[in-house]
Amino acid sequence: MNRKDVIIIGGGAAGLMTALQAARRGRSVAIIEHEKKIGNKIRISGGGRCNFTNLYTTPENYISQNPHFCKSALSRYTPYHFLEWIEQAGIAWHERDNGKLFFNKSAQQLNDLFTQALNDHQAEIHCGVRVKKIIQDKGFRVDTTHGDFRAESLVIATGGLSIPKIGATAFGYDVARQFGLAVSGLAPALVPFTLNPRMKALFGPLSGIALDVTARCNGQVFSDKMLFTHRGLSGPAILQISSYWNPGDRLAIDLAPGTNLAQCFQYANPDMQSGAFLTDFLPRRLAKTWSAEYFPSRKIRSLSPAGRDAFLRSVKEWSFIPGGTEGYRTAEVTRGGVDTHAISSKNMESRDVPGLYFVGEVLDVIGQLGGYNFQWAWASGWAAGMVV
Repeated sequence: MNRKDVIIIGGGAAGLMTALQAARRGRSVAIIEHEKKIGNKIRISGGGRCNFTNLYTTPENYISQNPHFCKSALSRYTPYHFLEWIEQAGIAWHERDNGKLFFNKSAQQLNDLFTQALNDHQAEIHCGVRVKKIIQDKGFRVDTTHGDFRAESLVIATGGLSIPKIGATAFGYDVARQFGLAVSGLAPALVPFTLNPRMKALFGPLSGIALDVTARCNGQVFSDKMLFTHRGLSGPAILQISSYWNPGDRLAIDLAPGTNLAQCFQYANPDMQSGAFLTDFLPRRLAKTWSAEYFPSRKIRSLSPAGRDAFLRSVKEWSFIPGGTEGYRTAEVTRGGVDTHAISSKNMESRDVPGLYFVGEVLDVIGQLGGYNFQWAWASGWAAGMVV
């Protein structure tokens, strides 16, 4: 029997931060990770350079059925606290647009930093170990494929269902249910959309074309790049709006944001074809496809006032219902999770099961695109690590 003060199941961002803070306080810690290495999401994020936080993090950047829950942890552990730690370790970083921070070199630097820091504080990291059973008995007993562990504090840091190829499972939700905690509706988020067969046949050949758009759904608005893919739509604007979309909801996309098409139309050559007119505002192949689909072989002069309005509206207010999403296979995060009404916002402990903690993505808290999800991992992990 391996006896520790704290057992942390999950060696991702939130679990690593929890372990480090607890170990710094002199607590004996064991991390149990079922994959062969820790920090898989850290390693693959941001093209290998990891968008590890965002300077402009606020609670408004997060989605939860309990929107106030994230405020305490985020206010007590900010992006600047994390920056101070990595700068002391000599890891260089740079800022991209809108406060997004990335490592100059490899994201593996962060995994190496966590590993070294945890080793320095005698925390154990057990990789390639699967949990068979968890029993509450004067603390918690965790039976694994590499023996049994016992501790007074148990932290669930197993993430969500997103990207199963790097080890994502429903384990954390199953543990929550085992101890009587509710799990809110789960759905892939920050995920590309798929299109219905007809739209896929029309726009699939445009795969690789990107343009600036403004996407709207359920009262949310995001302006950024959109990318046509073989199966549908992706790009930052689409990933952002996907977190607010539910099956059957309609999207509205402005393909020419910041452009007064109606005014431009007034001064256009009346003998110009509609497709030629659109090439001033859309990528050429998209303009050609758009015109052929919605206004084939039509000169501007031939459009009635109603036809003109429909023509312009099709570009400025492209409205449709996506066929679905790419699912957890490519989703960056999982919306929903362990109901935070049953969790202390101060320290991430279950209100009804003393000693049981949940941190990171397994909770019903997700961030928008741009480093916010990692900042939630650091903040929630820090909050738990200071008390476990």
